[in-house]
Amino acid sequence: MTTQQTHVLVTGGAGYIGSVLCKQLLDRGHRVTVLDNFLYRQNSLLDCCPFDTFRVVRGDCRDERIVTDLLHDADVIIPLAALVGAPLCNRDRVGAYTINFEAVQMLTKLASQQQQIIFPVTNSGYGIGQPGVPCTEDSPLRPISLYGETKVKAERVVLDRGNAITLRLATVFGASPRMRMDLLVNDFVWRAVHDRAVVVFEGHCKRNYIHIRDVVKAFLHSMDHFESMKNRAYNVGLDDANLSKVELCGEIQRHIPQFVFFEAPIGEDPDKRDYIVSNERILSTGFTPDWSLERGILELSKCYTIVTGTGYGNV
Repeated sequence: MTTQQTHVLVTGGAGYIGSVLCKQLLDRGHRVTVLDNFLYRQNSLLDCCPFDTFRVVRGDCRDERIVTDLLHDADVIIPLAALVGAPLCNRDRVGAYTINFEAVQMLTKLASQQQQIIFPVTNSGYGIGQPGVPCTEDSPLRPISLYGETKVKAERVVLDRGNAITLRLATVFGASPRMRMDLLVNDFVWRAVHDRAVVVFEGHCKRNYIHIRDVVKAFLHSMDHFESMKNRAYNVGLDDANLSKVELCGEIQRHIPQFVFFEAPIGEDPDKRDYIVSNERILSTGFTPDWSLERGILELSKCYTIVTGTGYGNV
């Protein structure tokens, strides 16, 4: 078990996941240092500032001088800094490679072997799975986007280095101080609340989902059970939320009845991912998600009563 005043270094800590994770780490009594470039001009860590145990540094995760200094007395390293999502990575291919892979590679070389790493990757690395066959952590990784490729490559470096855990996250949903509306559930609920309709391309494609607070719970669980979980990858998703896009729209419609959706007979989605996932490995360690898809949809409905602008995304 981790102890009070464990020092956690979080790169990209002002992002969608980090801005929820850092507050919970501080509430637990840990010391937290964040390195972030504040690319989106976000103010998502303001509720962390009252903590004497919180430090924030504005900088680039690729800057060896800064990273070396911040690693000095860290116990746990959580590298969240990344260009997340296929559209953003395609827009900045050099940035995707240098941030998502090379910065992580550098960090593994600079960190001491005693420092623990908990690294998030994406289960989109499974690419296109076999129909009806859940992907496990032993399934082949066949990413079909630059984003997936860089994260899969970085995961290999982290696991080869050792003393590490990797979390293969399902598509995340839910409210965050650094909100993202460009994630599938978040986007569809936004459209349900404000547009009342959506046109779905390739509605048969399936993927897995997980609430942001259960992602954070998985990080905390990994810290608490590090010795028994280390040096393995873990899928993190809801076993009852392996859904196609059409099935997802149906779930949203149950809670927002005025929402209508249409499956386009022609056209295609550039995101070709299509797979279902088994999360048995992390469940076998005692981890249990708290947030159902239904609960997340209801949360997002309230969120979008407050958030009315559209400038919340990575692209």
